[in-house]
Formats: sequence, C-alpha cells, structure tokens
Amino acid sequence: MVVIDSTPVHVGPRSRVALLLRGASGLSLVTLLGFGLAYSLVGVGLGQLLFPHAASGSLVERGGRVVGSTLVAQPFAGEGYFQPRPSAAGYDLMALAGSNQARTNPDLRARIDAARDAVAAREGVPAARVPGDLVTQSGGAIDPHISPQAAALQVARVARARGLDPGVVEAQVRARTEPPQWGLFGQARVNVLELNLALDAATPIAR
Repeated sequence: MVVIDSTPVHVGPRSRVALLLRGASGLSLVTLLGFGLAYSLVGVGLGQLLFPHAASGSLVERGGRVVGSTLVAQPFAGEGYFQPRPSAAGYDLMALAGSNQARTNPDLRARIDAARDAVAAREGVPAARVPGDLVTQSGGAIDPHISPQAAALQVARVARARGLDPGVVEAQVRARTEPPQWGLFGQARVNVLELNLALDAATPIAR
C-alpha cells in the first residue's frame, strides 16, 4: 500500500512488480550509460586533451611510420644496437607475463646461467661483469629500460659495429639516462628504443 495525498491507495501485485522493474531499469540505465559510457568517454577525452602522447600509447614515429613505443621493449637485430632485458613472453603484447619461477627453481638458475654466458660471449667480457637486468626477465615482460650499467656493458660492441669512438656512444648513453622519478623513486635507467633511435639518427647503419 502507498499513500498519495494522505489517501491510502492499494497497489496490486502486478503494479508492485511494475514499479520494481521500472526502478531497476532506471538504475541499470544510469549505471550503464553514466558510469559505463559517459565516465569512460570523459576519461579518454581528458587524457587525450591533457596528455595526448601518453594517452596514445607513447608511440614513436619515424618518417611517418610507427617504429615502437617508449613504454614497450622490443628486440633489435644487429651488433650496432643496444639490447633490452630478456622477455618471458617473447616481447608479445598479447602474452604479457613473467616466468613465475621461484628463485629456488633449478630451471630458473640454469636459464640465468645460460643467459649470462651468452651475454658475456656477445659483449666479450667475463660472465661476472654481466649486470643482473640483462639476464633476468621483468614481471611485465616488456620493460623498456635497462640500467646504466647494462648500457655501459654494450657500448664497446655498438661502437665497434658502427665504426664510432666509444666515447661518442657513451655520450649518447649519458644523454638518455633518466634519473630516479622526482629524484626519489626507482633507479636511474636508459630507454633502449630512444637510445637506438638517437644512434640511428646520428650514424645510420647501412642495410
């Protein structure tokens, strides 16, 4: 029973169900259109307005062609390029994942030992000099950065392949070494894609 103008009005079962359905439908529409559609469109619009580059995936273009993203690691072919961290997902954006192997897993230890030996052979240095980030996989599998130590280890190879003085390559590494976030969070890091593109712009490799 509902009261209208202080006059009792009896509502039948069918009317009560209709009222409930009307309220539920209205709430569903408000939730769907307001939070599911309008909120998302406003968020995307603000992102494109305030941070257009980041909102579009931080894509990098050269000659009108997208060559990568500063947020996504990718492998590079050739001795004249710096290499990123290894990826458990093969740098596949559709299969992002770490190896999920515990530190005590013998397979993990064997893989790291093999990777360390391979990097040491590629760079022509003792295995003990290989930084950990060149043989371990990040949790997201596409970490675009390496440590300054990992970049420094690759300078001699890259300089030799490009016919450059190592000091020139070292200067490029220093110029693209990012400090900790706001000087407090994280560690210094080097974006591999940006570094390789800068080297290509300065000294293109003949293909």
